[in-house]
Amino acid sequence: VAVCAAAVADWRVAEASEQKIKKDAGGSPALTLIPNADILALLSQPGPRRPRLVIGFAAETERVVEHATAERARKGCDWIVANDVSPATGIMGGAANEVQLISATGAEAWPWMSKIAVAAQLAERIAAALK
Repeated sequence: VAVCAAAVADWRVAEASEQKIKKDAGGSPALTLIPNADILALLSQPGPRRPRLVIGFAAETERVVEHATAERARKGCDWIVANDVSPATGIMGGAANEVQLISATGAEAWPWMSKIAVAAQLAERIAAALK
């Protein structure tokens, strides 16, 4: 089982400076960003080393189910645990959450619960899927 609970980093600088960039160097430094490898997509690729169950998380600010469903298909994982992290929800930094479990068969809305309860329910679902 692979559970990718967060993107490690979506982006990195294209060229890192060998020395500290001094403030008095004149103006603001220009940073060019390039994408990092997508660990969830790499783990989801078919093959003998693919985990039996690959789960990702999606933090969305709009059209949560639609975006998370597309992400699950694009990355090839089995499940996506999606939540709405728009500022009005108060989820970021909070102790509770309301998620959607996205699978090949659709979206299942889980009720508002503590993040610890979300983790416990997800662990139960994983155990049931592996039986």
